[in-house]
Amino acid sequence: MADRPADTAEAAPGQAAHAPLSVAHQRRLREVWRSAGWPCHDAIELDLLAAALLSRHWDADGRETLRVTDAGIQCLAAARQRNQAAFNAHEALVARVALEMQRAGRIVWRGLSLRAPLPRDDGGSTWAMAMPDVYSIRHTTREDLVEPIAHEIKVGRADLLSDLRRQAKAAAYLAVASQCWYVLRAGIADVDEVPAAYGVIFAGEHGLDVARAAPQRALRLPLAIWMALARAAAERRDADDAQEMLGDSAPPSGSRRWPAS
Repeated sequence: MADRPADTAEAAPGQAAHAPLSVAHQRRLREVWRSAGWPCHDAIELDLLAAALLSRHWDADGRETLRVTDAGIQCLAAARQRNQAAFNAHEALVARVALEMQRAGRIVWRGLSLRAPLPRDDGGSTWAMAMPDVYSIRHTTREDLVEPIAHEIKVGRADLLSDLRRQAKAAAYLAVASQCWYVLRAGIADVDEVPAAYGVIFAGEHGLDVARAAPQRALRLPLAIWMALARAAAERRDADDAQEMLGDSAPPSGSRRWPAS
């Protein structure tokens, strides 16, 4: 059997570029790009074919496969650039918050994975993973004064809303920190959209502004958390910055109230 020609129609100039794709559509497009391109014949695939981001092809035995078109490749490249920009902005804000916690005299970790004990209805416990962007404790020798604080950093609205829908994640954060904060890039959300269990800090061009203080709770860290902190590497303080801030406990410029120790 001769090769069957691709059954596609090229998109008009700019058509794919101006058609926003959902996360599910972007994921499918990446899957086809990385795979042999076997079709699923579902609604997502239909949308991508109609937008000329995928094309259909048949081999000599009549087997149908999908290929990403040039417009689809441009769409994937643009999505990658957006994701990379968001990642860079997120990491820059994480570093900014970590530094301010160090300036407040706290011991700081980034990118921890902590097993948080959660109570069950039957009186037992279950475990959930908490992965705060920034986690810090006071520099103290008294266990009841450690005051662990978790900061979750968000630079995109969609990421924030997805996070807020995960109730287990919220419970895990509250189980490992006496204060929990969301640090949000200014403009992606209002204070009232964040649950009252969290404090809210807005990150703008001129500083970090506390919009709502986090509730403070007494909390003794379980042994599992101490072991995780012992295995992880705390953030190292830049020597020049440490010398500059020696003896300075004032909050950062532009902050109404920084959540320090």
